[in-house]
Amino acid sequence: MILVAGGTGFIGRAIVERLRAADRPVRVLSRGTGNPFAGDAGVTVVRGDVREPSTLGAAMTDVDVVVCAVQFPGHPVEVPSEGLTYDAFDRQGTVNLVAAARAAGVRRVVYVSGAGVGEGRREEWFVAKDRAEQAVRESGLEWVVVRPSWVYGPGDKSLSKLVFLARWLPAVPMTSMGHNRVRPVHLHDLAEVVARCAVDDAAAGQVVGVGGPEFLTMREIVRTMLKVLGKRRLILPTPVPLVKLGAAVLYRLPGRILSPRAVDFANGEADVDLTVMRDVIGVEPRSLEAGLAYLRRG
Repeated sequence: MILVAGGTGFIGRAIVERLRAADRPVRVLSRGTGNPFAGDAGVTVVRGDVREPSTLGAAMTDVDVVVCAVQFPGHPVEVPSEGLTYDAFDRQGTVNLVAAARAAGVRRVVYVSGAGVGEGRREEWFVAKDRAEQAVRESGLEWVVVRPSWVYGPGDKSLSKLVFLARWLPAVPMTSMGHNRVRPVHLHDLAEVVARCAVDDAAAGQVVGVGGPEFLTMREIVRTMLKVLGKRRLILPTPVPLVKLGAAVLYRLPGRILSPRAVDFANGEADVDLTVMRDVIGVEPRSLEAGLAYLRRG
C-alpha cells in the first residue's frame, strides 16, 4: 500500500492517478471530506492533518511507502494567524509524517520538495523544505527526495491565470520584468517521476531534480504559451515593487489571493540537475511547447 499525503491537491492527485495507472493500491491522506477518487476501488481516502500527529497513525496501517506531496491551503500565500505557513506544513508536517511512518514500520518515504532547496537559501520556503529534507534523510527509513522546478498543467495556479488573461485581454501582465528563469515541467512528467520513486529500488537514497529540458525566462514561457494558443498579445512586464504594493492591498481583502512574499516566491529563480531523473529514474521530460498541447483543446 502507498500512502499519498496531500493526494487531493494539484500535484498529489496526479501522483495518485499515475500510481493507479500502474495498478498500485493507494491510500490518500487529506484534510478535506471530499473524495475525487470515489469511482476507483483501488483508492481509499482517510482524513488526517500532518500538523496533528494524532491523526496520522491509523492512516499508516499496512502502508509500505509514504509519499509526501502536501501543500498548505492558499499556497504560496502564508497566513500565520491560521497556521498556514511553510514551517507548519513543510517542516513540522513532514517531521510528524516521518515519525508516524517510522512508528508504523513503513519502508520508504518520498518527499516532494522543490528546486533551489539544499543551497543554503534563507527564504522561509527554502528553510522549511531544507529541514523537511533533513528529517526525511535522518529518518532511518529508505528515502527519496524529489525537487521539481516550476510545475504546470491542467488546473495549475500560475500558468492558468496567464492563459485566462491571454484569451481575454490585449496584453499579458507579469509579476516581474520576466527575467527570472525556471525549468518548466509538465505535471504528468513529475507524477511519473514520483510514482517511479515510490517503487523502484534504484531510487532509494537519491535526490531527484525534476524539470523540463529548457531553462526559460518567464517572458519565454509566456511567448511559448501565446504561440500554442495562436494569440498575438503584448507582454507587459511590471516592476516588482509595484506588484508587491498591489499584493499588500490584496492580502488585506477576504480570500488573501496574493501577498508580497508570495510575489517573491513566484518570481524566484532556481535550476535543477536532471541527471538522476534521466539516468536513474528513466524519465525524459517533454518540452514546454509539447506540454502545452492541452491548451489547444481548451
